[in-house]
Amino acid sequence: MKKLFIAFFSILVLSSTTVQAQKYAIIDTRYILDKMPDYKEAQKQLDNVAEGWQKDIDSRQADLDKMYQNFEAEQVMLTEELRKKREDQLYNKEKELRDLQRKRFGFEGDLFKKRQELIKPIQDKVYNAVQKMAVLRGYDFVLDKSEGITIIFADPKLDKSEDVLKDLGIR
Repeated sequence: MKKLFIAFFSILVLSSTTVQAQKYAIIDTRYILDKMPDYKEAQKQLDNVAEGWQKDIDSRQADLDKMYQNFEAEQVMLTEELRKKREDQLYNKEKELRDLQRKRFGFEGDLFKKRQELIKPIQDKVYNAVQKMAVLRGYDFVLDKSEGITIIFADPKLDKSEDVLKDLGIR
């Protein structure tokens, strides 16, 4: 029993000397980005590009719908060969439209690439400011409460979003 107590006490002493307090901070990148004029401008450009692409797709969809309506109305009067030809045209036009949608808005499509081009440099700027702040102030962890991590409670004094904005020269 005495050996068990000594072993337990030794482990307790050793573990308490190796544990150090870790310093951490919480930021809200959504809040930081929303305060940055560069981000707002990039987001506006991205929205305008996406809106233009969507208008083009909507216009093509309206043309396709009209072609389908015309085909439905004329179908009974068409020969088998003409009907097949028109069906092929409709199929090709629809496939072309779906391919365009995928190219513009699909995974790693044009919108994704444009977002990378416009917004990633701004996100990198924020990341660098956070990293600089963490190194200068000795933070071991910096948590982002805007997306992905659920924080049930955070002491507001730990939120360093304003400090990151100050380091970025905003305000």
